[in-house]
Amino acid sequence: METKDKILIVEDDETIAAFLVAVLNANGFDTIRAGMGREAVSLISSHCPDLVLLDLSLPDMDGIDILSGLRKWSTLPVIVVSARGRERDKVMALDMGADDYLTKPFGPSELLARIRAALRHVRTAAGGEIGRTGVYRCGDLEVDCVRRRVRISGEDIHLTQSEYRILSLLVRHAGKVLTYDSILRELWGPSAGGSNQILRVNVANIRRKIEKNPAEPKYIFTEIGVGYRMTDADTADDAKQ
Repeated sequence: METKDKILIVEDDETIAAFLVAVLNANGFDTIRAGMGREAVSLISSHCPDLVLLDLSLPDMDGIDILSGLRKWSTLPVIVVSARGRERDKVMALDMGADDYLTKPFGPSELLARIRAALRHVRTAAGGEIGRTGVYRCGDLEVDCVRRRVRISGEDIHLTQSEYRILSLLVRHAGKVLTYDSILRELWGPSAGGSNQILRVNVANIRRKIEKNPAEPKYIFTEIGVGYRMTDADTADDAKQ
């Protein structure tokens, strides 16, 4: 079962926002919307979108400030969608960490192509097989980070949005230990520190769905007091030979 990409639209113009929602929903995306900058910051942390479409001219704050704050803790792809067409505005946004810059007005085909490119880039940025194909394979487990599909022995596995994002993050860093704090910060923002309970619950649910014996995991390992580590697919394949 494929999980839809969720896109946060940060746009205060009702007409433009409605156009973006209609285009994205018609092309298989889930959407959430913020008309104010502070609302957008809150939604990024609480809803964990896969990509942000960010207008720069918002009623309560400049989009550049949102982008700057986000880049202190997350690599979430951001496409600036703005009426500001001056070269210096584009350069500033890109230098601050925007993945792309689209000047209004624009057509839906170009918008969708830019979104697909940004999502594809972030999902193939890892090394190894997943870096080449966007697919992680280990034993009976297959995680397709392009199609957002998880399978065990060829059977589709349904994960919640939070569960998928945790698994996808671990997969992209397979073989490396990710600390509890780094996972919480990447997925739920800088204010998510403190209790690891939400993370533990989600990982336990993932294990019940992908592990034959969750008490003796073969895919996701706990580094006691530190964090989690995903089995390196290449290492696992070598061990079978």
